[in-house]
Amino acid sequence: MKIYTKKGDQGSTQLLGGKKVPKHHQRIDAYGTVDELNSYVGLLRDVIEDKSTTSILLEIQDRLFTMGALLAYDDVKNKMNLPQISESDVKLLETEIDAMNDTLPPMRSFVLPGGHTTVSFCHITRCICRRAERLTTQLDQNILQRDLILKYLNRLSDYFFVLSRALSNRLNANEIPWTPKS
Repeated sequence: MKIYTKKGDQGSTQLLGGKKVPKHHQRIDAYGTVDELNSYVGLLRDVIEDKSTTSILLEIQDRLFTMGALLAYDDVKNKMNLPQISESDVKLLETEIDAMNDTLPPMRSFVLPGGHTTVSFCHITRCICRRAERLTTQLDQNILQRDLILKYLNRLSDYFFVLSRALSNRLNANEIPWTPKS
Protein backbone atom coordinates (compact mmCIF):
# COMPACT_ATOMS: atom_id res chain seq x y z
CA MET A 1 0.00 0.00 0.00
CA LYS A 2 1.36 3.38 -0.98
CA ILE A 3 1.40 6.06 1.70
CA TYR A 4 0.71 8.86 -0.76
CA THR A 5 -2.35 8.89 -3.00
CA LYS A 6 -2.06 12.40 -4.48
CA LYS A 7 -5.85 12.78 -4.03
CA GLY A 8 -5.40 15.64 -1.58
CA ASP A 9 -2.98 17.66 -3.70
CA GLN A 10 -5.70 20.19 -4.55
CA GLY A 11 -6.65 20.89 -0.92
CA SER A 12 -9.53 18.49 -0.40
CA THR A 13 -9.91 15.20 1.42
CA GLN A 14 -12.59 12.59 1.97
CA LEU A 15 -14.59 11.82 5.07
CA LEU A 16 -15.20 8.16 5.89
CA GLY A 17 -17.79 7.23 3.30
CA GLY A 18 -16.34 9.24 0.46
CA LYS A 19 -17.79 12.75 0.83
CA LYS A 20 -15.20 15.30 -0.34
CA VAL A 21 -14.55 18.33 1.84
CA PRO A 22 -11.87 21.03 1.86
CA LYS A 23 -8.95 20.34 4.19
CA HIS A 24 -9.89 23.44 6.17
CA HIS A 25 -13.37 22.02 6.90
CA GLN A 26 -14.39 22.15 10.59
CA ARG A 27 -14.56 18.38 10.85
CA ILE A 28 -11.04 17.99 9.51
CA ASP A 29 -9.86 20.62 11.98
CA ALA A 30 -11.58 18.79 14.84
CA TYR A 31 -10.32 15.29 14.10
CA GLY A 32 -6.90 16.63 13.11
CA THR A 33 -6.64 18.22 16.54
CA VAL A 34 -7.74 14.94 18.15
CA ASP A 35 -4.92 13.28 16.17
CA GLU A 36 -2.47 15.92 17.44
CA LEU A 37 -3.74 15.28 20.97
CA ASN A 38 -3.20 11.56 20.50
CA SER A 39 0.40 12.19 19.46
CA TYR A 40 1.03 14.26 22.57
CA VAL A 41 -0.53 11.56 24.73
CA GLY A 42 2.00 9.19 23.13
CA LEU A 43 4.82 11.58 24.00
CA LEU A 44 3.55 11.79 27.55
CA ARG A 45 3.34 7.99 27.72
CA ASP A 46 6.96 7.79 26.55
CA VAL A 47 8.26 9.99 29.39
CA ILE A 48 6.18 8.56 32.25
CA GLU A 49 7.62 5.49 33.94
CA ASP A 50 4.59 4.48 36.03
CA LYS A 51 3.01 1.42 34.39
CA SER A 52 -0.45 2.12 35.80
CA THR A 53 -0.46 5.62 34.27
CA THR A 54 0.93 4.45 30.93
CA SER A 55 -1.80 1.78 30.81
CA ILE A 56 -4.47 4.48 31.23
CA LEU A 57 -2.74 6.61 28.58
CA LEU A 58 -2.88 3.68 26.14
CA GLU A 59 -6.60 3.36 26.82
CA ILE A 60 -6.99 7.10 26.19
CA GLN A 61 -5.11 6.78 22.90
CA ASP A 62 -7.48 4.03 21.81
CA ARG A 63 -10.48 6.22 22.68
CA LEU A 64 -8.95 9.14 20.76
CA PHE A 65 -8.58 6.96 17.64
CA THR A 66 -12.24 6.00 18.02
CA MET A 67 -13.15 9.67 18.42
CA GLY A 68 -11.21 10.60 15.27
CA ALA A 69 -13.09 7.96 13.30
CA LEU A 70 -16.43 9.18 14.63
CA LEU A 71 -15.59 12.78 13.72
CA ALA A 72 -14.53 11.69 10.21
CA TYR A 73 -17.67 9.61 9.68
CA ASP A 74 -19.97 10.75 6.86
CA ASP A 75 -23.12 9.58 8.57
CA VAL A 76 -25.39 10.56 5.67
CA LYS A 77 -23.80 8.20 3.16
CA ASN A 78 -21.91 5.77 5.31
CA LYS A 79 -23.18 2.61 6.96
CA MET A 80 -19.86 1.48 8.50
CA ASN A 81 -19.85 -0.20 11.88
CA LEU A 82 -17.52 2.02 13.92
CA PRO A 83 -16.32 1.58 17.49
CA GLN A 84 -18.10 3.83 19.97
CA ILE A 85 -17.32 6.02 22.97
CA SER A 86 -19.27 5.00 26.07
CA GLU A 87 -20.23 6.44 29.44
CA SER A 88 -17.85 3.88 30.99
CA ASP A 89 -14.98 5.63 29.17
CA VAL A 90 -15.93 8.87 30.90
CA LYS A 91 -16.34 7.04 34.21
CA LEU A 92 -12.82 5.60 33.91
CA LEU A 93 -11.42 9.13 33.65
CA GLU A 94 -13.47 10.27 36.63
CA THR A 95 -12.26 7.32 38.71
CA GLU A 96 -8.63 8.07 37.81
CA ILE A 97 -9.08 11.78 38.56
CA ASP A 98 -10.60 11.03 41.96
CA ALA A 99 -7.87 8.52 42.86
CA MET A 100 -5.09 10.98 41.99
CA ASN A 101 -6.86 13.90 43.65
CA ASP A 102 -7.14 11.97 46.93
CA THR A 103 -3.33 11.88 47.16
CA LEU A 104 -2.76 15.59 46.44
CA PRO A 105 -2.78 18.62 48.70
CA PRO A 106 -5.85 20.80 48.16
CA MET A 107 -5.55 23.53 45.56
CA ARG A 108 -5.54 27.02 47.01
CA SER A 109 -4.92 28.83 43.72
CA PHE A 110 -4.23 28.25 40.05
CA VAL A 111 -0.77 26.84 39.35
CA LEU A 112 1.65 27.94 36.68
CA PRO A 113 2.40 25.21 34.13
CA GLY A 114 5.91 23.82 34.44
CA GLY A 115 8.27 22.62 37.12
CA HIS A 116 9.49 19.54 35.25
CA THR A 117 9.63 18.56 31.57
CA THR A 118 7.13 15.74 32.06
CA VAL A 119 4.72 18.05 33.88
CA SER A 120 5.07 20.60 31.05
CA PHE A 121 4.25 17.90 28.46
CA CYS A 122 1.15 17.12 30.49
CA HIS A 123 0.04 20.78 30.46
CA ILE A 124 0.61 21.03 26.69
CA THR A 125 -1.49 17.88 26.25
CA ARG A 126 -4.24 19.43 28.40
CA CYS A 127 -4.25 22.59 26.25
CA ILE A 128 -4.51 20.60 23.01
CA CYS A 129 -7.37 18.63 24.55
CA ARG A 130 -9.19 21.90 25.32
CA ARG A 131 -8.67 23.04 21.72
CA ALA A 132 -10.08 19.74 20.41
CA GLU A 133 -13.09 20.28 22.66
CA ARG A 134 -13.62 23.86 21.42
CA LEU A 135 -13.40 22.75 17.79
CA THR A 136 -15.82 19.89 18.37
CA THR A 137 -18.39 22.27 19.90
CA GLN A 138 -18.54 24.02 16.51
CA LEU A 139 -19.65 20.87 14.70
CA ASP A 140 -23.21 20.15 13.69
CA GLN A 141 -25.40 18.45 16.29
CA ASN A 142 -25.93 15.39 14.06
CA ILE A 143 -22.28 14.24 14.27
CA LEU A 144 -22.34 10.69 15.61
CA GLN A 145 -21.83 10.71 19.40
CA ARG A 146 -21.00 14.44 19.43
CA ASP A 147 -22.34 15.03 22.96
CA LEU A 148 -20.46 12.06 24.42
CA ILE A 149 -17.28 13.09 22.59
CA LEU A 150 -17.58 16.55 24.14
CA LYS A 151 -18.15 15.05 27.58
CA TYR A 152 -15.12 12.78 27.18
CA LEU A 153 -12.87 15.61 26.01
CA ASN A 154 -14.01 17.82 28.86
CA ARG A 155 -13.24 15.12 31.42
CA LEU A 156 -9.97 14.27 29.64
CA SER A 157 -8.65 17.80 30.02
CA ASP A 158 -9.49 17.59 33.74
CA TYR A 159 -7.61 14.28 33.86
CA PHE A 160 -4.51 15.88 32.35
CA PHE A 161 -4.65 18.77 34.81
CA VAL A 162 -4.87 16.44 37.81
CA LEU A 163 -2.20 14.19 36.25
CA SER A 164 0.09 17.24 35.97
CA ARG A 165 -0.37 17.86 39.70
CA ALA A 166 0.19 14.18 40.52
CA LEU A 167 3.34 14.15 38.40
CA SER A 168 4.58 17.30 40.12
CA ASN A 169 4.06 15.51 43.42
CA ARG A 170 5.77 12.25 42.29
CA LEU A 171 8.70 14.06 40.70
CA ASN A 172 9.14 16.51 43.59
CA ALA A 173 8.66 19.32 41.10
CA ASN A 174 7.97 22.80 42.34
CA GLU A 175 4.29 23.60 41.84
CA ILE A 176 4.20 27.38 41.63
CA PRO A 177 0.90 29.01 42.57
CA TRP A 178 -0.28 31.88 40.42
CA THR A 179 -0.43 35.05 42.44
CA PRO A 180 -2.18 37.79 40.46
CA LYS A 181 -0.48 41.16 40.60
CA SER A 182 -2.71 44.06 41.43
